[in-house]
Amino acid sequence: KIMPRERWIEITANPPLTGWTAAKILWVRNHEPENYERCKHILLPKDYIRYILTGVFATEVSDASGMQLLDVPNRCWSDEVLEKLNIDKSLLGKVYESCEVTGTVLPDIAEKTGLSTGTKVVGGAGDNAAAAVGTGVVKDGTAFTTIGTSGVVFAHSSQVTIDPLGRVHTCCAAVPGTWHVMGVTQAAGLSLKWFKDNFCQDYVEEAEREGVDVYDLINRDIAQIPVGSDKLIYLPYLMGERTPHFGSGLPRRIFSDCRPSIRKAIFLRAVMEGVAYSLFDCSKILGDTGVKITEMMACGGGGKSPVWRQMLADLYGCPVKTVKQQEGPALGAAILAGVGCGIYNSVETACGRLLRMSSSTEPEEENTVLYRQFHCLYQRLYSSLKEDFKELAGL
Repeated sequence: KIMPRERWIEITANPPLTGWTAAKILWVRNHEPENYERCKHILLPKDYIRYILTGVFATEVSDASGMQLLDVPNRCWSDEVLEKLNIDKSLLGKVYESCEVTGTVLPDIAEKTGLSTGTKVVGGAGDNAAAAVGTGVVKDGTAFTTIGTSGVVFAHSSQVTIDPLGRVHTCCAAVPGTWHVMGVTQAAGLSLKWFKDNFCQDYVEEAEREGVDVYDLINRDIAQIPVGSDKLIYLPYLMGERTPHFGSGLPRRIFSDCRPSIRKAIFLRAVMEGVAYSLFDCSKILGDTGVKITEMMACGGGGKSPVWRQMLADLYGCPVKTVKQQEGPALGAAILAGVGCGIYNSVETACGRLLRMSSSTEPEEENTVLYRQFHCLYQRLYSSLKEDFKELAGL
C-alpha cells in the first residue's frame, strides 16, 4: 500500500527514514518473517527496561516520534500509517507524556533492587528531548546545539512546525503539549576525531607526555588561527548527511584550496569550522520554518570547547551559553521523574529551580561578517561537487 511522501510528512512530521523504527520493522518482516511472527510487542530500548521494571508495555511521545508510526501533531499512534504498513496496533505500547507516571516497580524487581513497590516509573524521553530539559530548552525562543559524534540543532516550539520538504525533524517534546524541531549533522565531533586519529599522532603523544586531554592541546593551537582557516574549507560529509542534504551521494572529506604552506592546526580549525557551517545550515532551516531562536545553549563534548562555541556564536549571531550542570540528558530524565512524582508542578518550573548558567560566549560582529561569506562559499562547494561525487560513487 502506497502513501504519498507529502501525507507521510503531514502525519509523522518527517519523511520516510530508513534509520527509524518503521523501516526496521518492515525489514524484519521481509527478511526474518519467522521472527516477526513471534513478535508480541515492539518496544524501544528504554521502554523494554520499563516493561522489566513495571510489567507495563508503554512508551512516551518524544521517543515514539522517531518510530514514524506516531501521529506527531496529535500525539497518538496513527491508524492510517499502521493500516498502510499493515502493522498491528496491539504490538505497540500505550503512549504517555514524558513526565507522566507509567507504572510502579514489580515486587520481584523491588526485592532484587532494594526499591520499594511504590517506586514510580515515569515516561522519560529520547536522548535529545531529555538533553533539552537538562539544558533548560523548554520554552519558545530557546534552542541548543550539541556536538557529539553527530551534531544537532534543536529548538523548542509550542506549535507544530513541520518542514514540508522534510529537511529537519519535528517530534513531540518532553514538555507536555509542545514539540521540538531539529536538524542533524551526521559527522560533527566524528569529523574532528577522524582527523585526530589519522593525522595527529604528534598531538596524542604530547598529550600522553603532559597528562592532558588531546583536545585541549588541539583547541590551544586552533585558537591561534584566524577566522576562515587560511581560506581552507572542509565539507563534513563523512557518512552522507541528514540536514539539509539528506542522502548518501555526497562529497566526502573534502578540503578545498589545499597548499603546501598549510599547517596541521589550520586543517584542524577548518574541520571545526566546516562542522559549524553545517550546524548553521540546520539553524537557518529552522528559521525558514518559522522557529525563532533568541537563546542558544551548547552541550555535548564539542560544546565544552570555547573555540567551537565562539564559531557557533559568530555564525548564529547570538550568544551561545552553557549551564553549570554537566549531566545533560540524564539530568533531564531526572527532572521528568521529579515532575511525575509531584516534586515539581511542571517541567518549566523544575528547570527554573535547578539549572544555573555557567558561561555565555558573545558573537563578534567582524567574525560574523567573515563567517557568513565563507558559509556562502561552503554551500556552493556542495552544489558544485555533488554530481561529480555521485559519478565517483558509481565507479
